[in-house]
Amino acid sequence: MSVDVRAAGAVLWRRSGAGFEVAVVHRPRYDDWSLPKGKVDPGETLAATAVREIAEETGFHAVLSRHVARTTYEVPARGNGRLLKKSVDYFSGEAVSGAFAANEEVDELRWLDPRAAEQLLTRPADARVLREFCALPPAQTTVLLVRHAKAGKREDWTGDDDLRPLSEAGHRQAAALRDLLPLFGPDRVFSAPRLRCVQTVGGIADSLGAEVQHEPLLSEEGYWPDPALGIRRLLDIAGAGGTPLISSQGGVIPDVVSALADRDGVELPAARDGVVPSKKGSLWVLSFQDSPAGSSGPVLVGADYYPSPLPAPVPAAS
Repeated sequence: MSVDVRAAGAVLWRRSGAGFEVAVVHRPRYDDWSLPKGKVDPGETLAATAVREIAEETGFHAVLSRHVARTTYEVPARGNGRLLKKSVDYFSGEAVSGAFAANEEVDELRWLDPRAAEQLLTRPADARVLREFCALPPAQTTVLLVRHAKAGKREDWTGDDDLRPLSEAGHRQAAALRDLLPLFGPDRVFSAPRLRCVQTVGGIADSLGAEVQHEPLLSEEGYWPDPALGIRRLLDIAGAGGTPLISSQGGVIPDVVSALADRDGVELPAARDGVVPSKKGSLWVLSFQDSPAGSSGPVLVGADYYPSPLPAPVPAAS
């Protein structure tokens, strides 16, 4: 059965002492306690919906990280009572600014520890989402790994391939990525030293007032002589914390993602028949935990794939 109604939301959380609290909202229309969520607007990505709905319902600006869960259920259609299939995608969303004020959709918000929040939630599906969220620490490092946008065919370019620029379609993809990527809060930008890779993320760097740092080991020519060295470099970037954005190439990204997933035992639902996807302009959101004592580098705990920012991407969540 196809999905008739698409929605998105988040487990909204904030730091509290040595732990964290999550937000639960009361909706007077339904007289229930739920996680904040809402319907996707036309042309909107799921991530954009989640951030917008959180702001509208709670007053908080959220920075997203991993995709937590997707729920599906039936709702009656207005007017004729026909049942529609609705899906809701939930992200992890850290509240970084804002304050709650009662509004038409939500008249009360409570910040609670996860156990108390689960007990308050009305619907079992929301409780399951919260438990899935709590299975991993919320304050983990997120690496945004992007394949460069479209740059035409290599055989049609007569100049130095390092200088092959984005095509018109590639510039549209890059513009869409400039809308999508800030929802995940990148704080520094890296790129394989190829013009098309740099152009894909250059707008994000400009917005941050930062330089794009070149990473030769994450280009195809620099990676394949010693893949372990390239993976080590990515782990060093992740180990510095924050939310780094890395632009690389299709000959690198699938190997990096599959190698890390194999090493750390992470399933890749987006992979088909062992093939890890990496379409031009696509995004992998890689979630890392700090390494346990005696291990080398941060540990991959989740990997979500967004095939394209055009149209609204639906992540194949880990």
